[in-house]
Amino acid sequence: MNENDYYKTTDITLATTLYCYGLKLEAIDRTNFTRATFIFKRNSELDGLIQAFWSHSLKVDPLLFFNELKQIKTRLYQEIN
Repeated sequence: MNENDYYKTTDITLATTLYCYGLKLEAIDRTNFTRATFIFKRNSELDGLIQAFWSHSLKVDPLLFFNELKQIKTRLYQEIN
């Protein structure tokens, strides 16, 4: 796995937003027991989405966000057990 081919974040809100925009959550790294790392494969739109997220210019449907957050949390806690 080439590190430059992947983007990692510990921010669950950013991870959920990227997931809402159709980016595939490749893996969740739980080696740090106090904080999960969400791993996405880089593509042409990733950097733009991240920049738009931090500049508060992205719009996400609240119901979609909530449902995707539940999916990520389910996956996160399933991988712990």
